Amino acid sequence: MRYEIRYKPAFATLFLTLNPGDRITAEAGAMASMSAQLSMTTEFSGGLIPGLLKKFLGGESLFVNVFKNNTQQPQEVVLTQSTIGDISMIELTGNEICFQPGAYIAHTPGIRMGVEWAGFSSWFAGEGLFKLKLSGQGLVFFGAYGGITERRLSNELIVDTGHLVAYEPGIRMNIHMAGGLLGSVTSGEGLVNRLKGQGRVYLQSRSVDGLVRFLRPKLR
Repeated sequence: MRYEIRYKPAFATLFLTLNPGDRITAEAGAMASMSAQLSMTTEFSGGLIPGLLKKFLGGESLFVNVFKNNTQQPQEVVLTQSTIGDISMIELTGNEICFQPGAYIAHTPGIRMGVEWAGFSSWFAGEGLFKLKLSGQGLVFFGAYGGITERRLSNELIVDTGHLVAYEPGIRMNIHMAGGLLGSVTSGEGLVNRLKGQGRVYLQSRSVDGLVRFLRPKLR
């Protein structure tokens, strides 16, 4: 399999060339176009129970689509995301990664989909009780609203809740007000996420919630 991410960073789109026998699993609705010779089947996202947890308690899709090349020639599938922004790739080598709702796009064989308990603070912030967790060996593609920054956390980092995209499970999250009730309201920061531990985190340069707050007064 070969892949290329085009139109970075604002309108990133994932172009995948599947060789004979290759397959790729993608988020439901991520396909922009595909060769007519490719086969596509729909499955529960990680199985029935994990799929239901991600759907109703994590804000993810219940299903994923599996694209497979059963021909003798290379075939192409193009994947994208619903928001305007960048797409990146993580290669897992036995480790794990957790995604915020809507960030996951696709993965190669060897990757397992599951759920990670996020806690009631995550639910209170509107981000669900469970996070999508991917583990195993293979490639994982994900997207964000705006540009993507990778940070290696060695101690502690405070992140606005709308800017966190993905993190390794060894990192603990604690969502709280930015500066007390009055300070959180007057500063416009609201809730922030205090990340502690060691591992990688991925941040997005824009916030969908921020865009909604900006547009709401203009649509009245």
